[in-house]
Amino acid sequence: MDHVDRILQQWARERPDLDVSPMAVIGRLGRAAASVDARLAATFARHGIDAATFDVLATLVRQGSPHELTPAELAADAMITSSAVAQRLNRLEALGYVTRHPDPADGRGKIVRLTTEGRGIVERVLPDHLATEHAVLATLTDPERDQLATLLARLAVGG
Repeated sequence: MDHVDRILQQWARERPDLDVSPMAVIGRLGRAAASVDARLAATFARHGIDAATFDVLATLVRQGSPHELTPAELAADAMITSSAVAQRLNRLEALGYVTRHPDPADGRGKIVRLTTEGRGIVERVLPDHLATEHAVLATLTDPERDQLATLLARLAVGG
C-alpha cells in the first residue's frame, strides 16, 4: 500500500458517495513527476545547470546546424512562454551559451544561436541525463515503457 492508496481509503470512508478513482492515477502521476524532476535536477546540478538551461540549449542542438531559432520558435519548441524565454536567454547569453543576432527576415526580430560553449554543455550533460532517465524507468519492462508512453501521450493530447 502506498500513500495514494491510503488517501483513497480515507476518501472512501469519508465520502463513499463519490468516485475518487481518478485520484489513483492523478495522484501517482503527480508524485512520479515530482520524483523524476528531483532526480533530473540532481543530475543537472552536478553539471552546474538547471533543467530550464538544458531545455533551451538542447532545443537549439536538436535544430541541427547552425543551431539557431527565433525566440518565438524557441518558446514554442521548448514549450515555455515568450517572457520566460526572454529571461532565460538573458541569462544564457551572459553565460556565453547563446548569442543573439538581428533576424535578416525581420528587422525588429532576433535570431538565437547556440555557441560552442552551449553545445559543449549539452554534450557533457546528455549522457548523464539519459542515464538518469534509464534509471528512473529501470523497474519497467520495454513493453511497459512503450505502453506507458502511449498512455501518457493520449492523456497529453486529450487534456
